[in-house]
Amino acid sequence: MKNIIPLLCLNILLLSCTSPSEKSTSGDSLSASDMAAATRQTEVDTNVNDLGTNRNAGESPQGAYEKGAQLIKSSDCLSCHQEKAKLVGPSYVDVAKKYKPTDDNINLLAGKIIKGGSGVWGDVPMTPHPAVSDQDAHEMVKYILSLNQ
Repeated sequence: MKNIIPLLCLNILLLSCTSPSEKSTSGDSLSASDMAAATRQTEVDTNVNDLGTNRNAGESPQGAYEKGAQLIKSSDCLSCHQEKAKLVGPSYVDVAKKYKPTDDNINLLAGKIIKGGSGVWGDVPMTPHPAVSDQDAHEMVKYILSLNQ
């Protein structure tokens, strides 16, 4: 009897020190419900509800006008224009309010980017940008005019 009590105490001590995963008979620490949830995780689309990190913060607009926004960002346009405030020239939003996005207006404004212009927004003339291609000027104008939508 004296030998049984210490052995019993030793067994209790050993059982209380084991982790739950070591107690499992299968050796797997995940329960069936945890496994089911883990396998369904790839089916969850967090973009549907705009959950998680805003992946577009600080980036240029996505979609149809992204190229125009990038062209403006990489040019000297921002020396005279800002998106929402008048600087030397009008803001892009003011231009978008004045001109509807028609083919005629897009062609007119693309021509002003390339050839320059004056008199529409005051006395300061717009500097010509002959190195800008006609296609790039059109992309820039489409982006600018999209700001009124």
